Amino acid sequence: MMDRYTKLQLVGIYAAVAVFLIFMLLPFFEMFMASLRPLEHLFRSPYQFWSDDFSFQAYKDMWVTVPLLGRYIFNSIFIACSVTGITMIFVVPAAYAYARLEFPFKNMSLAIFLGVNMFTGAVLLIPLYRVLRTMGLLNTYWAMIVPGVAFLIPTGIWLLRSYLEKIPRELEEAAFVDGASRMYTLRRVVLPLAVPGLIVVSVAVFIGAYAQQFLFAITFNQTRELQPLPAGLYEFIGYQSVTWNEMMAAALIGVLPVMVIFLFLQKYLVAGLTAGAVKE
Repeated sequence: MMDRYTKLQLVGIYAAVAVFLIFMLLPFFEMFMASLRPLEHLFRSPYQFWSDDFSFQAYKDMWVTVPLLGRYIFNSIFIACSVTGITMIFVVPAAYAYARLEFPFKNMSLAIFLGVNMFTGAVLLIPLYRVLRTMGLLNTYWAMIVPGVAFLIPTGIWLLRSYLEKIPRELEEAAFVDGASRMYTLRRVVLPLAVPGLIVVSVAVFIGAYAQQFLFAITFNQTRELQPLPAGLYEFIGYQSVTWNEMMAAALIGVLPVMVIFLFLQKYLVAGLTAGAVKE
């Protein structure tokens, strides 16, 4: 017989799973179902969740409706990968310094990083626009990459610092005894052990960079050929109608890179997220 506390735990787990299925997975499933319906059947009354007239025609027509769709998808992937790569270049040494070194204003600067994470990009759009205009970066890829890097560096430092602190210091001290420098120890000892954590942080940064493209694109970029997919989806909205089935199809194609990355790196993500959960 289960005690009352165990029953409450099970109820909480089932409730959390139900909320996840309803508000996270169900919208994606409905997007997929809408992409398979003809446009004229999307707003039937009464609403039909399942229909017999499904087809993949929208996945063919979307390339005709928006000829630059392939370019938009490439732009999204390129911007997200660039933001991830540049961010990790700054995050790795900074996180290691916070995890291992002592320097003035260490805790204060960490608190500032945490405070920066509380602000969304929308709060700083106007001053960011003025800065990018002064630097001559408007209407370029850099107009979307630079703000993305700036907003994601604090997140990356916080995540990776926590992981690096779990690596035993004795391994580094042994390398120091053998005459290894700090940078050599970081490259040859710490980073190989931190691969799961690096993957977790990289995926988190990539998803963040992929998700924030819309706001930066519509504000800092007016060049059509450089628009990422979230901004490019606007082209499915016409003067008289919206091709919802094709827009849903394009949106699903756009999230495929994130899904593929998650599936391929799933074991590393689990290893990185659970590292340090068991105290020896």
